[in-house]
Amino acid sequence: MQEQIIEIEVNNLTEKYEFNKIAKQASGAVMYRQDKAVLIAAVAIDDKAVDEDFLPLTVQYIEKSYAAAKIPGGFVKRETKPGDFETLTSRIIDRSLRPLFPQGFHYPVTITVMVVSSDSEVDMQVAALHAASAALFVSDIPVTQSIAAVRVGKVENEMVINPTLSQQEESVLDLLVVGSGEDILMIEMRTIASEIIDDVDIDMIDPMMGGMPMILEHQESNELDEESLVSAIALAGNAIAQATQKYSNAFQPLVREAIELELAEDKVDETLYLYIENHYAKEVESAIAHMAKSERSSELKKVRTKILEALEQEGKESDKELVSKVLERYKKTVVRRMILEKHIRADGRALDEVRPISIETNILPSVHGSCLFTRGQTQALVTATLGDKKDAQMYELITDKNSRSENFMVHYNFPGYSVGEAKFIGAPGRRELGHGNLAKRALEPAIPFNYEGTIRLVSEILESNGSSSMATICGGCLALRSADVDMTDLVAGIAMGLVSENGKYAVLSDIMGLEDHDGDMDFKVAGTKKGITALQMDIKLGGIDLSILKEALEQANRGKNHIIALMEEAESKIVESGALPSTEFFNIHPSKIGDIIGKAGATIRDIIEKFEVSIDIDRNDGGVKLSGEDKEKVAAAKEHIKKIADAPIKKQMMYEVGKSYEGKVKKIVDFGIFVEMPDGFDALLHISKVAKERVNNLTERYHEGDDITVVVMEQKGKKVELATPEFLA
Repeated sequence: MQEQIIEIEVNNLTEKYEFNKIAKQASGAVMYRQDKAVLIAAVAIDDKAVDEDFLPLTVQYIEKSYAAAKIPGGFVKRETKPGDFETLTSRIIDRSLRPLFPQGFHYPVTITVMVVSSDSEVDMQVAALHAASAALFVSDIPVTQSIAAVRVGKVENEMVINPTLSQQEESVLDLLVVGSGEDILMIEMRTIASEIIDDVDIDMIDPMMGGMPMILEHQESNELDEESLVSAIALAGNAIAQATQKYSNAFQPLVREAIELELAEDKVDETLYLYIENHYAKEVESAIAHMAKSERSSELKKVRTKILEALEQEGKESDKELVSKVLERYKKTVVRRMILEKHIRADGRALDEVRPISIETNILPSVHGSCLFTRGQTQALVTATLGDKKDAQMYELITDKNSRSENFMVHYNFPGYSVGEAKFIGAPGRRELGHGNLAKRALEPAIPFNYEGTIRLVSEILESNGSSSMATICGGCLALRSADVDMTDLVAGIAMGLVSENGKYAVLSDIMGLEDHDGDMDFKVAGTKKGITALQMDIKLGGIDLSILKEALEQANRGKNHIIALMEEAESKIVESGALPSTEFFNIHPSKIGDIIGKAGATIRDIIEKFEVSIDIDRNDGGVKLSGEDKEKVAAAKEHIKKIADAPIKKQMMYEVGKSYEGKVKKIVDFGIFVEMPDGFDALLHISKVAKERVNNLTERYHEGDDITVVVMEQKGKKVELATPEFLA
């Protein structure tokens, strides 16, 4: 195999694909280059299919430390557990490539993407998606489509396709769309908050800014309305169609001969199907009603057992696997027919109806903020814990030179008992990380920019029947409000579904597990009353009409606003938690920070011990955060600090050498006495300058607070050398 290099310029990207150069024993591989970024993608397949009816696809996105000329930090000097960004990127690649595999493909496949050289301007997720797609497309696995990823940003009110990382820092929109040809397969979207200058008030002076006029600002969550979002997706869709055409044409001559694989047939026995329809229709409908109440209902298995027993009694062949598949197909047909023809759902709801919601806040007395959010058979207990800046999560990105701090965290836990499974609770998996990340992206635009501390939200899913990530968003928002965190607006989330067949379609609001499984698309929408802050979409169809998508988003907006109305009512009834610490935020002039800290931190330590508070100071803008359990002590500490900060700036005197001055004994130490001089500054009277004879114990002669007469021997800048008249006599 001769090495082949293909260069492609499309959608503001200049990419180089090097085939037949590395990993030649893999099913397919490529070395991908974009500027200084280099990625290796390789695909491998196990030729023995699994018995279960699913695609065992594993995707690994791995960032090597050496790619950024770094040695791994910590005790173990090699790459170990993948970081959150690596895990989330692996999940995005999986969701984008999985729909490309043919029906009945049950062979284990591993796709590995390694970053071996980084670039501070290259979007690694887009690069990884393209590298993985190229390796899969040219492999000997029967996948005949390539994908393209397009990230859309909004910089200075202009839509930008595939912005650089520097441009992404300035963007108020992060929209990632992945598709193949005309078909969109996956969408991830979030908005990014920004501060807007309303006015500059020349009549108001900001003392913290050196007497400059006061700048009046407010925070914008930059929510998108449905029409703007659809337009942005359409822009990305056009770019995807153009890119995938280029990729397919360029890579087609390099595709390896496909290996012979036997695909699992979708066993269909029309006679058995009619038998079930004629004899067990009511039992199946009853099972569907049960399945509408639980993600882990076993009612359909009971129907299967009845059918197998009946067939055996009638002397007919009964293949358990065949009966299961036909029964599952009939169940799916019934569910979809109810929706499309009768406009009724398995649990009796209308298509746009949201399940009953109940909300309780601050039910945990020792927690800063908590909310028990229940929607139908989905229940989330979300807690908010407030901390200082030092509690932030430190992390590194391979494209950054310095580490970053994450001061808003959302952790999502999904124990087995939430769906009735006897399952050990272990470390969070990709699904848990993905759901937590979605909730964070939805809530973050409403968190104040100037929040001085760290917030950790934890969502414990106690019961699940669809849409648990959206329950996390709703419960998380009210947990934040229960912890008295100011937000620009309330944020709610809703899971939507689509069923489409033979020209008919139905959009479903607040889908449950059954509808997620049997539907054609599920997408999750979150935002405020003003618009959308986050969206996640996976499409099982060959694509979606944008007019249907717009209709679905408008229906989602109505459902979201209904939930927000209930949340507003719950917010009005919040009773503050007794565990909530008293916190004060205020500013002092940055030049006074040294006075607050004191020599070697003595002053600030005294304040902490005396008032039982924790203190965080921002040296750049003079911001001070006080926290403590006792509100009165926190208030007293604030007044004490302000008194120090408001004291007039002392100016050191120029003393006359040889002249006597009256001072006060400030502190006695082994080597001398610190004397407070008339200008308020301290000077040292060394023990050797106290008397002509040797002095062994200063405390026999002086006590702190005593008046003392001293003579200035020398002054160099702030350093003043003293002696007593007795020594000089």
